[in-house]
Amino acid sequence: MTKRDYGPDRRETRIYLCIGVAVLALTVVAVVARGLPTGAAGYETIGLAAVFSVGTIIWCLRRLRRLDRDGG
Repeated sequence: MTKRDYGPDRRETRIYLCIGVAVLALTVVAVVARGLPTGAAGYETIGLAAVFSVGTIIWCLRRLRRLDRDGG
């Protein structure tokens, strides 16, 4: 019995990886250009963008490694 994989393929996962890296880069550029935020909402926005992008990057790298290992 073969293991079925219903997740995104390698090409789509690479697109997600590029989007995650772009979001992280834009977040860093925004912080460098405008400085650190002063209020709680600013910290929340920067924090959520960073957590989302880093989480996406980690997920994509793990998925690509698994696809390479399984031959998908």
